[in-house]
Amino acid sequence: METIINTSSSSSRHRKSDVIIVGAGVAGSALAYALAKDGRGVHLIERDLSEPKRMVGELLQPGGYLKLLDLGLQDCVSGIDAQQVLGYVLYMDGRSLRAPYPQKNYSNNCSDPLTGRTFHHGRFVQSLRIKAASLPNLKLEQGTVTSLIKEKGNIKGVRYKNKSGTEMVAHASLTIVCDGCFSNLRRFLCDTKVDKVSHLVGWVAENYELPHANHGHIVISDPCAVLIYSISSTQIRCFVDVFGQNLPSISTGEMSHYLKTIVAPKIPPELYRMFMSSIDKGNMKAIPCCSKRAVPHCTPGAFLIGDALNIRHPLTGGGMTVALSDVVILRDLLRPLHDLKDATATLEHLQSFYTLRKPMAATINTIADVVYRSFGAPPNESSMEIRRACYDFLSNAEDSFVTESFMALISGLSPCRLKMILLCFYIAIYMLLGRLLLPFPSPKRLLSGARLILGFVSIIPAVVDGMF
Repeated sequence: METIINTSSSSSRHRKSDVIIVGAGVAGSALAYALAKDGRGVHLIERDLSEPKRMVGELLQPGGYLKLLDLGLQDCVSGIDAQQVLGYVLYMDGRSLRAPYPQKNYSNNCSDPLTGRTFHHGRFVQSLRIKAASLPNLKLEQGTVTSLIKEKGNIKGVRYKNKSGTEMVAHASLTIVCDGCFSNLRRFLCDTKVDKVSHLVGWVAENYELPHANHGHIVISDPCAVLIYSISSTQIRCFVDVFGQNLPSISTGEMSHYLKTIVAPKIPPELYRMFMSSIDKGNMKAIPCCSKRAVPHCTPGAFLIGDALNIRHPLTGGGMTVALSDVVILRDLLRPLHDLKDATATLEHLQSFYTLRKPMAATINTIADVVYRSFGAPPNESSMEIRRACYDFLSNAEDSFVTESFMALISGLSPCRLKMILLCFYIAIYMLLGRLLLPFPSPKRLLSGARLILGFVSIIPAVVDGMF
């Protein structure tokens, strides 16, 4: 499903816009549309305007969909065979647990239920680009940005090569960089800390039906977490999170053998046939997973958002929700500024962006880290104990409060760091008491409790980091 995007052209080698946006992915295209819709002249430059072929960025959480509504871009998930997502089903030790997205107390200003969306990432991005390019004051151009233009400490625009390879210069009052996790401009605008943790090995299964329609299926097992969900009406994405830097080779068949002999025996019976039969048919690929945090430099005339600024482990599917939340915040901050020519004043005004993004970004980032450390990290006695404890707690909760609270956090519907921290410690205390004291202490329970404590100690840094 390739889409041709019409781009405007100009014979001028020097162009002036209000805003230059580098990167036409989810964040860049959405921001370009939002700013152009507000009347600004926007020049959007993207290295490759063909449909992206990515395995990640296929799940938009309900909180992200609400941001899409806010931006007026909800029709971008229409016509791409997107699938509604109602929640998750978690499998562990032969048991299953359904965790739906909460509906109460979360309004989307319409009668429709709050749901997420899954889709082919490339189709969604192309839909966003077409929507952005439809505005007359927005220029979408294919080109590779090679450097930022800096004069007297201020960024004045970019140098780039257009589609034909011609060296070009574009000027603007504000340059916003959102060219993804492999950004070549990031190093000029921030200091970055990268933690590489695992790889996602993924492929597509064709013409199967999942046992729970419109749900993500997560298998929590030793040694790998497995994530399975629909990306169209006929295709299912299968992901296996493989810890470590040295993967079994895909090209030699080592990975297929590993999946069939080590991972597949832990797959529930209702998913086993689909999992096994699709391994050798689904064009398997592997991508590195990492968390990336940045400390932005105060650079007048330039700004950094999206995956170029910050990424988290993709297991919880929160990346696009954070990106669209950042777009809404930045749009709202820029609205009162009619003139962006004073780069220093604009930068000072935009400094509040980093405080305003904290509730959503810190919550999603931290919950992704906590979930990965709890359910996806390499298993040992402590981590397996905490997995069983969390799963038991969610399964045996007398009411749905805990499950609803957890799903409200992971979905981006309740971006509250305090709520996240309290929930983590509530679960920890409840499970420690259950393992240690009830119905009475015993050597086995004391050992189980000790393992839980060791497990929670490994998670505390991620939780505490979310407070700041």
